[in-house]
Formats: sequence, structure tokens, C-alpha cells
Amino acid sequence: CKGDSPRSALGLAISEGVEGPYKNAGILLKSGMWGEKSEDGSIYDATVHPNVVDPDVFYDKSGNLWMVYGSYSGGIYILKMDNSTGKPYSGQGYGKKLLGENHSRIEAPYILYSPQSDYYYLFLSFGGLTSDGGYNIRVARSKNPDGPYYDPAGNNMINCKGPSGTLFNDKAIEPFAAKLMGNFRFTESGIGYVSPGHNSAYYDAQEDKYYVFFHTRFPDQGELHQVRVHQMFINEDGWPVIAPHRYAGETIGSYSKEEVIGSYSYINHGTEITSDIKSSLNISLNENGSITGSVTGLWQLTGENNIRLTVGGVNYNGVILKQWDSGIGKYVMTFTALSCKSNAAVWGSGK
Repeated sequence: CKGDSPRSALGLAISEGVEGPYKNAGILLKSGMWGEKSEDGSIYDATVHPNVVDPDVFYDKSGNLWMVYGSYSGGIYILKMDNSTGKPYSGQGYGKKLLGENHSRIEAPYILYSPQSDYYYLFLSFGGLTSDGGYNIRVARSKNPDGPYYDPAGNNMINCKGPSGTLFNDKAIEPFAAKLMGNFRFTESGIGYVSPGHNSAYYDAQEDKYYVFFHTRFPDQGELHQVRVHQMFINEDGWPVIAPHRYAGETIGSYSKEEVIGSYSYINHGTEITSDIKSSLNISLNENGSITGSVTGLWQLTGENNIRLTVGGVNYNGVILKQWDSGIGKYVMTFTALSCKSNAAVWGSGK
């Protein structure tokens, strides 16, 4: 499959001022050198060596500079960087592998540190970005910037890879990393996304808010794509959860049980990598703590805005948030929650 991976390179440009002019400071890394030596001295092999694209450069909590990168081919890697030059420290080759191998459809790594949880979160996109590619946003976490990274179910992400001799084996990687968002549509409002992914993330310390930025297609609109921004939260288990509707300036508040009781459009994002669009189901969160409708279970508020749901014997922890639903043109109660058992996120949007 050597012909399936193009030559790629990451380079550096430097400037003394923000507006330039910029000068070419050379190539940092190369990939796709058929029959030639790779960055680690061995002959380049696309099944184990990375495609050097999608870089994210970040500082850890101690002020050290890192670059995480990679796509398909041999996986996702991380390098220690020299803050004074902007280049990798010598002798690292491609750096340390975090996950992937044998052309797994995994790309666009992005690492965000949370001072709230003291974890580094590794965001990833699984699948393909086209409207039929099943792109979806996933996350794993570590106490160290260079891992090892684990998902909520306890899987070490270094084991997330395609079997030897395979190409784009999605079934092998589906069980890994929490799937925070995939293809969906709220049936009542018509709001939905197709192949959301290649996200970045940001923590605004002044506002104490987390955001996720990503591009997405839309149901029945082909390859038309736009950028969206949603607010994120860290749940009681220390995992990020994404608000169901795009950010409209909302701030999480303190909510009563009476405010939360009602009918909701419900999405379970599951763990599949699929082009199928999940349509919302109708459920009710009832005064007695039961969930009835298309799925059944239990729910309870914990604290000012935390919610716990049990559906099909699986527990989900998340938050309640009042949001603007642009599809029906009004503010609604929503919930977003994540399971440490199934690696799947669930959403609810009030009616």
C-alpha cells in the first residue's frame, strides 16, 4: 500500500515580528520517502512511521514545549520541542508514538491541559472527513503530556491500531477513545452535523470556559462544510463533554429539578465509525427520577448543574445547561453526559 500515502513534510518559518516578513527556517520532519531512510534512521515504512501532517504545538503546565502530530499511516506521535528555536530537540527521530499503526483512520491530534482536572486531553478525529466518511471527535487523557493516554473504559491508546496487513480497519479502532460527537440530527428542529471533526480546543481562564472548534458537514447538504464552536465542560469523572448546541454566549448556572423535568430529544453517539446519521429519540425526564419513552432508565441531579443518567444499565455523568436552539428558535434545557463503561456520549435537547 505504499502508493496510498503521499510524501509529506512539516516545516518552520520564523519572523522577528507578528506580521513578518517570515523566513524559511527549513524542514522539521519528512515522511513518504520510499526506499529512503526515515527520521529514525530506518527505511521509511508507512505502516509504522507517521504521515507528518496535522501538527499541534502546545506548552505543558511546566512551560515545556511539545508538538503532537500525525495522520493515518503509522499513527500519532509527539516530540519535545526547543522553545528557543521552535525545532525538535535532536535525536528523537519521529518522537514517541501515542497510538495508531497500519493505516488506521486516525488524525488531527490536539492536546489541551485542564487546570481543573490536572489532565492532558488528547482529542482525535476517527474516520474520514467527507460526508460519507464517518468523521467523529474522540478524546483520551493522561497525567503527562507525552502519555500514556487512556480512554474512559481504561484502554491504553497505544493499543489502538489496525491489525498487521490491514488498511482502514475501522472495527479495530472503534472501541478506543470516548466518542464525544458523530453524525446526528435532532428530528424536531432539523439541527444536525455530518462528519464533525479536526477539532481544536481552548480554555478561557478569565471566563472559566472550555470551547471546542471543529469543521462539519450537514445532513442532506453534500460536502458543504462550515466551522462550529460549542462549549465544553469537565464532568464529575474528569472527562470533557460537549454541549449539544453551538455556543451562543451561554454560561452554565444553577438549575432546579423542576427546570429539568420535561420532554427531550435524545441522542446516543455510540462508538461506531459510520456514515449513518443518528436521528433523535423522544424521552422524558420525570419527577420521580425515571426516564421513559424510546429509552428507559433513571436520572438525578447532583450539585448545581451535574446530572447522572442510567440507561440500559450504563451510567452517564455530565451537566445540565440552558441553550439557544436555533432550529426551534427558543431557549431549552439540554444535557450532555459521558459513560466510562461504553466510551459513548449522550445528549438531550428540551422541547
